[in-house]
Amino acid sequence: MQNVLVVILGGGQGTRLFPLTHLRSKPAVPIGTKYRLIDVPISNCLHVGLRRIFVLTQFNSASLNRHVAQTYRLDLFSKGFVEILAAEQTPENTNWFQGTADAVRRGLRHFRDLDADYYLILAGDHLYRMDLEAMIRSHIDRGADITIAAQPVPTAEAPGMGIFLFDEEGRIVGFEEKPRPERLAEMGSSAVGGTTLVTLGPDKPFVASMGIYVFSRRALFEVLESEDFIDFGRQVIPAALATHRVHPYLYDGYWADVGTIESFYDANISLTRQDAPFRFFDPARPIYTNPRFLPGSRFTECTLNDSIVGDGCLLDACTVRDSIVGIRTRARRGCTINRSVVLGADYYEPEHANHPPLGIGREVVLDRVIVDKNARIGDGARLVNEAGVQHHDGDGYCIRNGVIIVPKHGVIAPGTVV
Repeated sequence: MQNVLVVILGGGQGTRLFPLTHLRSKPAVPIGTKYRLIDVPISNCLHVGLRRIFVLTQFNSASLNRHVAQTYRLDLFSKGFVEILAAEQTPENTNWFQGTADAVRRGLRHFRDLDADYYLILAGDHLYRMDLEAMIRSHIDRGADITIAAQPVPTAEAPGMGIFLFDEEGRIVGFEEKPRPERLAEMGSSAVGGTTLVTLGPDKPFVASMGIYVFSRRALFEVLESEDFIDFGRQVIPAALATHRVHPYLYDGYWADVGTIESFYDANISLTRQDAPFRFFDPARPIYTNPRFLPGSRFTECTLNDSIVGDGCLLDACTVRDSIVGIRTRARRGCTINRSVVLGADYYEPEHANHPPLGIGREVVLDRVIVDKNARIGDGARLVNEAGVQHHDGDGYCIRNGVIIVPKHGVIAPGTVV
């Protein structure tokens, strides 16, 4: 692991996750009461001794930069680091990052001279717990130039992902990003041919890329030579199949790309289930984050079912079901939080300092709502989307995929009904 350099991609504008990405980048979006998405790939790296990590950022990167700087301060007497590489204009190139491959190419000037035989490239907006050392050792043992983490997926999800085509030995010989429906049958039957790697059932007949790559040093420099290739999935990987040895690394655990409002909401709500596919509760491989030293949460006459509540919350005579309640949340008497994701607050404020006050007011009802940080929801508001609207922009809120979202610093007037 000492010969591996990690590059985590900070992502683009994150339009599919708007308005959660209006003031922050995707990896900085809070999840699971107190974490941020960037904590997941960094924690996976630290658990296997990968301690040389660059995070490439561009859009809305201030909060991400601050979180990384405050959280990941590695031993001063080791060679480990977690360092931000922000997009920059140079005499050779005055453009910003054009895609995932372009971002890594532009970063080479900073880490080309660092001693590394292998490069691990990760996304900053995925939720998973993975033994990255096993993937790297598989890459080395097979003598691969490029190894791509892959996972069987159902037919319904295949058109939105990058799907592999295999030869009889299970080596990747074809790759298509978001294939057309008429292509799926051909690619699925090819994947079945590679049964030496994975047994595909009728419920998951395709094998998709997880956007996690291991490159040998020479291979990475070679595939990035052409500046016409700006994206790994759409250009670099398909072209590399003809010139390099590209192998899959099959992963059968939980993995979710939380780059959309729907996937972000579903991933959070799934954490509340007793049979949750992913748990932040792990004694051996916890997910790390910024230690905030908040007090324990206080509950007064509350009813909580199948929910997770973060530190430093004040809940007064509330009912909380199937929900995530983030740090420093203040929920006042009589409110109901159902199937919702409340991201919490960055600070406390004195009572009656503002109107509406910070947090959730009295007798408020929330159902299938994402409440971003530092929001104010006035007394008696009902955010339930009874009409089942799928897409709408309202006063202090918006609706995406049927989920109501109150943006960061958003204000919902008392008595509002949505």
